[in-house]
Amino acid sequence: MRDARPRDVAHPVGLWTALRGRIARARDGDLWYHFKRSPVTVIAAAITAVFALAALAAPLIAPQDPFDTRALDILDARIPPVWLEGGQARYPLGTDSQGRDVLSTIIYGSRISLGVSLAATLFAVLLGVSLGLVSGYAGGRLDNLAMRLADVQLSFPTILIALLIDGIARTALPKALHQELAIPILVLAIGMASWVQYARTVRGTTMVEKNKEYVQAARVIGQRPWYILVHHILPNVLGPVLVIATLGLGLAILTEATLSFLGLGVPATQPSLGTLIRIGNEVLFSGEWWMTIFPGVWLVTLVLAVNLLGDWLRDALNPKLR
Repeated sequence: MRDARPRDVAHPVGLWTALRGRIARARDGDLWYHFKRSPVTVIAAAITAVFALAALAAPLIAPQDPFDTRALDILDARIPPVWLEGGQARYPLGTDSQGRDVLSTIIYGSRISLGVSLAATLFAVLLGVSLGLVSGYAGGRLDNLAMRLADVQLSFPTILIALLIDGIARTALPKALHQELAIPILVLAIGMASWVQYARTVRGTTMVEKNKEYVQAARVIGQRPWYILVHHILPNVLGPVLVIATLGLGLAILTEATLSFLGLGVPATQPSLGTLIRIGNEVLFSGEWWMTIFPGVWLVTLVLAVNLLGDWLRDALNPKLR
């Protein structure tokens, strides 16, 4: 008679036990050991986590919704920070020229900046890893074509490629449609400008891995190329890709801020950190410095923390650099 009792793994207690086991193994691993021994990395991780949580919980923690025009009062425009003369406690970092709370605009702006940068980095990873795996494993004309495209793109700065793609979209699409698709176009522009480093790294690793015995054994038993790429070679290239993606996230945040500062990023109705810096820069010399200084400090701190995490991850995953 068949046993009708559910397996232990499917039981909540069994799942919790398995989860605790994985957490315990992670704590005993090398990454966690080196993470605890690096105070700078711990601080950088804490700052990144705080900024990310603040962006996710913006509607809950922001003192004001800067996108709700009904909550704005033009009479509250250009109020200085609370510690300066004329400041108010309800606007700790002051207000901008439209009466919006600067702290609230920074929190909401970082939400857009992080969302766009994460999406662009994910797109670049998917595109670069896919091309790198296929070109490195197949070789031949496909490999030559992909790498020549990569060489051509490396001849231009990343920001110039992003500007070119955004400019083509502005020319090809009607103005109203471009406004609606501004964020997806920005994600596409930043992602298309950043895929090369992933493709070249994965291609080199794939060319080494495909000649090893475990891959040759998979071919002998009749496994298809796509199965070999996904289940055998891909896990061995994820380490370098993770490092590049962490460092690339900081570069994507800066690229998005640069495009928005130039007026080519997200629309003005949904300002990111770059847009806030550009708006504040217009009145910087009139003495209202808080409109651009505070978003700029927030942006620099976020990028610095992400880059420090990327540097630590590179050293932790490469024993030769320890």
